[in-house]
Amino acid sequence: MKELIYIGIGGFMGTAARYGVQDLFLPGEGLFPLAIWLINMAGCFFLGFFFTVTPAKWNIRPEIRLCIGTGFTGAFTTFSTFTVDVVRFAGMSELLLGLMYVTLSVVIGLFMSYLGIRLGQWMLGQAARKENTI
Repeated sequence: MKELIYIGIGGFMGTAARYGVQDLFLPGEGLFPLAIWLINMAGCFFLGFFFTVTPAKWNIRPEIRLCIGTGFTGAFTTFSTFTVDVVRFAGMSELLLGLMYVTLSVVIGLFMSYLGIRLGQWMLGQAARKENTI
């Protein structure tokens, strides 16, 4: 039960953060859902980084990892809005734009996750080298 409270707290903060980012973009966003795309790409990068570094170096309690990783990041990113946007493109006969959105999201999302993981690994390597020279 305690874990659900931590996830809920993170979820509340992630939802508020997503709302804030979307609010910056919505008035002039146009056809392409740039805000959601940027949010999802940032989430891919962050989750790759966070789950690489936290178990290896940062002594974070499991409840806090759930709060940040599952709660915050899960609520900040949004797969459901992504899929609705793709269906919306199809309904507007914008199949090419929908296909581009899916392709960019998957390919660049995977790349962002990879970059987050590599940054975490690099930081861990830098920290290990510093510890060995002291």
